[in-house]
Amino acid sequence: MTGFEKETKEKWGQTPAYKEYEEKHHSRQAKDALAAEIDRIMAEFALCMKKGETPASGEAQRLVKCLQDHITQNYYHCTMDILAGLGKMYVEDDRFKNNIDKHAIGTAAFICEAIEIYCRK
Repeated sequence: MTGFEKETKEKWGQTPAYKEYEEKHHSRQAKDALAAEIDRIMAEFALCMKKGETPASGEAQRLVKCLQDHITQNYYHCTMDILAGLGKMYVEDDRFKNNIDKHAIGTAAFICEAIEIYCRK
């Protein structure tokens, strides 16, 4: 278990979402493929931002739905509350922010705002 996996288990190990995640029993190869898919979605957000779209645009909102669906299908049921928390974590935790912003500076903030808008609908 990596340091990040330990931290995740310590913070959320008692939640229904974490228990659902554990039941999926992903192999290391599957985890890597799922992480690559999330990274691809983040890259799409960066491209959307670079094209001048706003977080409220149809394209950005489609990507939020894509992200939520990916999480629900592969990890745990991603409720609006969980999604909103993820959006905040993307900008508040430098590990996430830096990883997302490798696609383009400001991508994490763009995603956070797009998620906030999506969750208010």
